[in-house]
Amino acid sequence: MPIAIDRRLLIKAGAFGLAALSTPGVAQILTARGFTHGVASGEPSARSVLLWTRYVGSGETKLHCEVALDEGFSRIAGGGDVVASPGHDNCAKLVVTGLDPDKWYFYRFVAPDGTMSETGRTRTLPVGDVSRFGIGLFSCSNMPFGWFNAYAHAAARGDLDLMVHVGDYFYEYGPGHYPVTDAPERSVRPTHETVTLADYRLRFACYRLDPDLRRLHQQFPMIAQWDDHEFANDDWQNGAENHDPATEGPWPSRKAAAMRAYREWMPVSDALYNSFQIGSLATIFRPETRVTGRSQQLDFSTVMTGQADVAKALAAFRDGPWMSPERTLMGAKQEAWLYKGLTDSAKAGTRWQILAQEIVMGTLHAPAAFADLTPVGAPAKTRQQMLGISAAARAGLPYNMDSWDGYPAARERLLRAAREADCNLIVLSGDSHNAWGNELSLGGEPVGVEYAGHSVTSSGFESFLPSIAPDNLATMLRQTNPGLIFTDTSRRGYVSLELTPDAVKGTWHFMSTIAARTTIGTESQGLGVKWGERRFSRS
Repeated sequence: MPIAIDRRLLIKAGAFGLAALSTPGVAQILTARGFTHGVASGEPSARSVLLWTRYVGSGETKLHCEVALDEGFSRIAGGGDVVASPGHDNCAKLVVTGLDPDKWYFYRFVAPDGTMSETGRTRTLPVGDVSRFGIGLFSCSNMPFGWFNAYAHAAARGDLDLMVHVGDYFYEYGPGHYPVTDAPERSVRPTHETVTLADYRLRFACYRLDPDLRRLHQQFPMIAQWDDHEFANDDWQNGAENHDPATEGPWPSRKAAAMRAYREWMPVSDALYNSFQIGSLATIFRPETRVTGRSQQLDFSTVMTGQADVAKALAAFRDGPWMSPERTLMGAKQEAWLYKGLTDSAKAGTRWQILAQEIVMGTLHAPAAFADLTPVGAPAKTRQQMLGISAAARAGLPYNMDSWDGYPAARERLLRAAREADCNLIVLSGDSHNAWGNELSLGGEPVGVEYAGHSVTSSGFESFLPSIAPDNLATMLRQTNPGLIFTDTSRRGYVSLELTPDAVKGTWHFMSTIAARTTIGTESQGLGVKWGERRFSRS
């Protein structure tokens, strides 16, 4: 229903800072009343689902939720009451239980005055034998880069059952940073980097007004997990690359604010990690690899700075700190939970074990001649980074210390646990902005495959290496990395997966553009894996 504007709520704008009111569009976000951001659902089980909405009233408002088997709500199947409170930015979440497995449901929220939210659609997970299940995979949706056409394309499909978002749902940067120039129609608020609780809430409010993201949430349940940009770039347990305590306050305060806003605005529970059972077909594990247990990322520049013999310094780094078994992405407690879950899933006869997590797991080395690809006229910092990556490649080191490549002992523990449990492992990833189809192995023995998704809008290698044709770069990367079966480094989009008992087919969908709001011209390319083979099919 249309958003009504109540000028009295301008009094509450102080929580966002008075300067925000001078920005076009912000006053509407701050003063909207009623159901302001549609509906969403998430974290389904066989008999329950979490439902979300946002309602702005004059204070705490009790909403009634209705769940029905039909869009006309003539066959009510469940529901309940929930309070939309200013203390939670007027967001309301309700877990509805007592539903039947493997069913699509319709839901809506009703305010005390009788006004209704838009109608959402969701579904419960199946039990027993399952012949087919469809999943959409998303990551890295930076609004100022362009339109969310990937969301629009997926929202219109009739063959998907569940959406998975593995992070960078929004970006914390201020205007003019990433991207350098914002398209006016895709600009975001606040007009500075998000640091405080009010900042993170306002950024969510902007993103969640996007019509294609709103439609995706309205049509499908979602399993979601944050990555770094919902907090700050390249964060870890005790800090972030993009956080300065001297000007932005203590990291724990910023982390707590970001976490709170995420849990308010997303259809998620407060569980840091969780698993979801799709009958006997698959178990989806949703770990947390970013901010609660992650050791600080290693840095090539600190290894090489001031060293007369760079090769010797990198060799010592490779054989020492990089291989340290103490370095972790999840922490000991979560690792134990995941390894037990993998074992239990396989032992129960579940066909596929799916790890839906934030960062690329496959090993990716840069070509040794990477520095030769540095664009002419590139900044000195960029040139230095490219030289460092090339030196690391010659030392046998991967180029991205923020991915699983920066934590090889932790990755080996996980792959060993999957192999010992006799899992058929499917890893879903995001973060890198590029598309990767990786085969995962341990000691030359196949363990599973990885579908690493490209971004919804955030730029990939095409922006950083414009001097080389994307196809040529892809060829160089595949030649350098034996486990890399497929890559695309220049197009935006999402991944869909079709699960059956005997095979998984993953397809990368590439949008023709993000500069205009359209899904015309979408192209796709897929890879399959047969049950028991743990490597991509060659036929």
